[in-house]
Amino acid sequence: MTAGPSRAEPSRAGQSDGATGDRDSRIDRPWPALWSLVLGFFMILVDSTIVTIATPALMRSFDADVTSVVWVTSAYLLAYATPLLVTGRLGDRFGPKPVYLTGLAIFTLASLACGLAPTIEALIVARVVQGLGAALMTPQTMSVITRTFAPDRRGAALGLWGGIAGLATLVGPLVGGLLIDGVGWSWIFFINVPVGVVGFVLVVRTVPRLPVRVHRFDVLGVALSSAGMLALVFGVQEAGRSGLGVLWLAAAGVALLAGFVLWQARTAGEPLLPLGLFRDRNFTLGSIAISAVGFAITAQGVPLFLYLQTARGLGTTEAALLLLPMAILAGVLSPLVGRALQGRDAKRFAAFGIASVAGALVWYAAWMRPEVDVLWLLLPSALLGVGNAFMWGPISVTTTRNLPLESAGAGSGVYNAMRQVGAVIGAASVAAMMTARLTAELGGPPTAEQESGSGGLPEQFVGPFAAAMGQSILLPAAVLVVPVVAALCFAPPRPQPQRHAASAPARGAVADD
Repeated sequence: MTAGPSRAEPSRAGQSDGATGDRDSRIDRPWPALWSLVLGFFMILVDSTIVTIATPALMRSFDADVTSVVWVTSAYLLAYATPLLVTGRLGDRFGPKPVYLTGLAIFTLASLACGLAPTIEALIVARVVQGLGAALMTPQTMSVITRTFAPDRRGAALGLWGGIAGLATLVGPLVGGLLIDGVGWSWIFFINVPVGVVGFVLVVRTVPRLPVRVHRFDVLGVALSSAGMLALVFGVQEAGRSGLGVLWLAAAGVALLAGFVLWQARTAGEPLLPLGLFRDRNFTLGSIAISAVGFAITAQGVPLFLYLQTARGLGTTEAALLLLPMAILAGVLSPLVGRALQGRDAKRFAAFGIASVAGALVWYAAWMRPEVDVLWLLLPSALLGVGNAFMWGPISVTTTRNLPLESAGAGSGVYNAMRQVGAVIGAASVAAMMTARLTAELGGPPTAEQESGSGGLPEQFVGPFAAAMGQSILLPAAVLVVPVVAALCFAPPRPQPQRHAASAPARGAVADD
């Protein structure tokens, strides 16, 4: 099923032509195009969390400690987050379709390399390449929504997009558990290859070419943001293993990122980070909220699955199945919430969803004890699913509601970068937190063999290990206070002007079909 063609080719000068260009962004049937893009988007977000449940298996396979294995996730997230400000602009300059397809090809080939990796170092390098492919893909999905859906239809489309984002990050461990026990850890990466091929064909057939715009790229901004992120993440994550002395590197990262923001404010041409976007109250609050949500969702999985598999001795699939209520409820409720958002103020939806996720993590922490039957953990899993259904879509809808068309790529790049920056820092922070709590409870982390469960955690370690993991999961729960407050401060939606058949589209909006 093929979407209708774009109604005009890009102008020869590389610029869209005002209202006509806006109207040219329409496609007759945008939903097939969106579903094609969402397939790849779902895949790359699954890979943000799928490794969390593979931690014990990777430790056994590569004889690595937990911090080294966490780098498999952190390296992917870091390579994913850092280029997002640039890749959003690439979609504006060269068109979302070719940039997305390039990223999908890189991601698919890197997935094959991940599955074939002979060492933990090779796996980390392949994950970096995989993250770069994901960075090329992600901003294009939101950009296509902003440019091809009319304002009164954009809520449902962004609700779907946000729901898919939330569902993917939570389904990752469930899919990973089934694959690891069934065919081995390599298949959590091999499975991406056929999905990537199908996704490539669908995008070629259903996504039209859209008008492009000329952009200049801020090389110094790229250098400052990349170096700052690398120093910050490395310093935070290694602090738990190497001691607090390495935190000077994290401080240097913060300084570099502050310098990046100052440089963006002084850039006379076209900044990498358009600070003008933050004049919109909802964009600013939504960016803060999604960053904290990315932190929490990424951070909560590692201590939870280490508790289930190491302290409680569950198999990979058994641990994953405890997330089944979450996956079912998030999958069923997300599209319903997306439809309910039409014409409504999303802040109560978002605040309820975020608070529910925080409550679920506190509930997990209270019951992550050896004497509690693991089946009781199905209850916080269900609450986690409800919370995610109400959280992702409303945040994305509210944050991007007022984006003008000419800023679609930049805005989606900033939004996705904020989410991934939060995820990177979340993965690094929870690794440091777990190491610190294990040291406090046990006098030091168990050996790699004991952590991986290959010999069974000694009985005297089970209680303290469980306590350390329960304390660690409270970190992402506490961070979620920030997005609850941000969501409650969202401004109500602006009334959309009445559209007439002959009228030009509203500011920054694509014309109605």
